[in-house]
Formats: sequence, C-alpha cells, structure tokens
Amino acid sequence: MLKHLLTPHWWALRVFPSDVLRQIEGAIKASERQHDGELRFAVEAGLPFGFLRSPARKRAEALFAQLRVWDTEHNSGVLIYVQLVDRRIEIVADRGIAARVAQSEWAAICRAMESSFKKNHYLEGALLAISAITAILARHFPPRGRNPNELPDKPVVL
Repeated sequence: MLKHLLTPHWWALRVFPSDVLRQIEGAIKASERQHDGELRFAVEAGLPFGFLRSPARKRAEALFAQLRVWDTEHNSGVLIYVQLVDRRIEIVADRGIAARVAQSEWAAICRAMESSFKKNHYLEGALLAISAITAILARHFPPRGRNPNELPDKPVVL
C-alpha cells in the first residue's frame, strides 16, 4: 500500500513519456478508422487511496465509467488500463463487444502486454494490444459509413 501512496504521478510519465503517448494516440486514431468501436488508453502509477484494498479491475471499471467509455452508440467502447506499481493491466469492454468476445481473448492481450512491459518495451506492448483489439473490433463492428469519433483518442495519465 505504501508504494501506491508514495509513487508520484510523474512516475507514469517516465515510462510513458509524451512521444510515446503521441504514438499511442496515433495508433488509436488509425485503429478507429477500421471499425465502429472506440478505444481509450489510461495509465496510472499507483492506485488512489480509495482503491488500495481493491483489485486493479475495480479501478479499471471505475475509470471505464468516469471516462465514459460505456457511452458509445454501438456499446463498443474498450478501455486499456495500465497500473504501473503492481504491473497490472486490465481491459474493460462495453456490453456490445463483451457479449461477442470471450474474456480469455482480453486476458491474452493483457498477458502479452505484461510480457512486453517486463522487458521494458512499453510502447511495443501498447501498440500490440491496440492492434489486437483493432482486429477484434473490426471483426465484430466493421465500419458502416459515417463513424464519428465519440471519445478522445489521447491517452489519459492519472
């Protein structure tokens, strides 16, 4: 618990500096041209006090609501949540896409990201996850003409 409380916000920016965040944003923009889904990427150094006794999944679900990822026309929003202190990655998918994709697929993407992150390949891990999620969203929610950008593409650093 102490690690979470003592880890400053800027620690996340050491791992995900502005140039890396811009590349992730670009990958999300490119992804969303291939499907009718919406992607968000959130990274947090440590858990806030109110979530210290909760699993990272609970924090991810709270951010899913806070960032309004659930509020998309096709219920096809997906949040990638990276919590650095405990090295946890969670993917939270809205009900429209979650009903079509097994939890094991999301878990496999998380494990692949964790593997990249263990090698300090943060950008590569993030881009691989975005690519895998793009393929899933394109398969289940192919573009159907007009595709407004319903959520910001810029990653969130908390």
